[in-house]
Amino acid sequence: MILASLSVLIWLLLLLGPAQAWRMQEVLVVDPERTAEDSVTTLIPARNEADTLPSTLDALFRQELDLGVVVLDDGSTDGTGEAAARTGLKLSVEKVPETPAGWMGKLWALEWGLGRVQTDWILLLDADILLDPGTLPSLLGKARQDKLDFLSVMALPRGGGFWDGWLMPVFIYFFKWIYPFRLSNRPGSKVAAAAGGCILTRREVLKTVGAFESLRGSIIDDCALARRVKEQGWGTWIGVSRSVRMQRRHGFAEIWQMVARTAYTQLNYSPLLLMACTLALVAVYGAPPLLFGLLKTPAALVAALAWMLMMISMIPTARFCGQWRLSGLFLPAAALLFLAMTWHSAFRYARGTRTQWKGRRYPRQDFP
Repeated sequence: MILASLSVLIWLLLLLGPAQAWRMQEVLVVDPERTAEDSVTTLIPARNEADTLPSTLDALFRQELDLGVVVLDDGSTDGTGEAAARTGLKLSVEKVPETPAGWMGKLWALEWGLGRVQTDWILLLDADILLDPGTLPSLLGKARQDKLDFLSVMALPRGGGFWDGWLMPVFIYFFKWIYPFRLSNRPGSKVAAAAGGCILTRREVLKTVGAFESLRGSIIDDCALARRVKEQGWGTWIGVSRSVRMQRRHGFAEIWQMVARTAYTQLNYSPLLLMACTLALVAVYGAPPLLFGLLKTPAALVAALAWMLMMISMIPTARFCGQWRLSGLFLPAAALLFLAMTWHSAFRYARGTRTQWKGRRYPRQDFP
């Protein structure tokens, strides 16, 4: 009974606490008819994105404003640059030089491309992100209205497949617990977060924080950049929007690699933090169903209450992503899967690989 009651108390504190990370209140509302007079340069780092890039570009050029686009072909072998050129759209395709040692590939491509930007506003956009009409003007409008200098939007998962439909909303859910949007958007808070797939900022802001040079070895580069921007006193905001969508449907292996790419970095490569994370996930997400199965009434009913509170915490994210409202019933299983991905990230690090992504392996010794 004591353990079950403690589990209920933990979930009540999480739901009622100041972070309110489980809510979906930070939403960018997009007017599809909105226009803007601003000039924006979009930098798109692209590595082997020939299948997704044309659709991304087509959607981007439906934004009603003065738009320049630079596609940064980062060592692609699938004809990414040629696919961009074949769209016939008014853009520039730049071949990025080989990534120097000590740099992450995406950051090197963005740093190299930054020298081609002349406009005040810059959009950093992943090659597989679709923007609905009016999205960019709406972001610019929010920046002016709320006096913001650095805005990012976490893209909505495509869904449609089992793994993408189940685990990608959970990925957003956990991201918001690690980086509560409500606190990140508060000027006085030390929490800073960004979603690297879609970032709108000013060239002056990037110049002030040392641009991507200052982040050259960062793996969680979006949040690291947001932290530097916020520390310099610039206004930041992160949210979600149904008008910013992932084009790619993620399978189980892709989700596993996506989480493993940054998970142990998030724990600062600390075995102690890894153990603490393991205990926390087991205690918070694993305990309610385990106690429900092991205990007898009335203690089992108390454990069931904790499980129900856990399910409630997932409802806003599930609803926003078009997922089954009661999918939070399976949060314990999802948490254990994400924990396994984290351990895989740690084992890979122990074997000498700091991270790997997009066909590139980054050895530990290259990043002192």
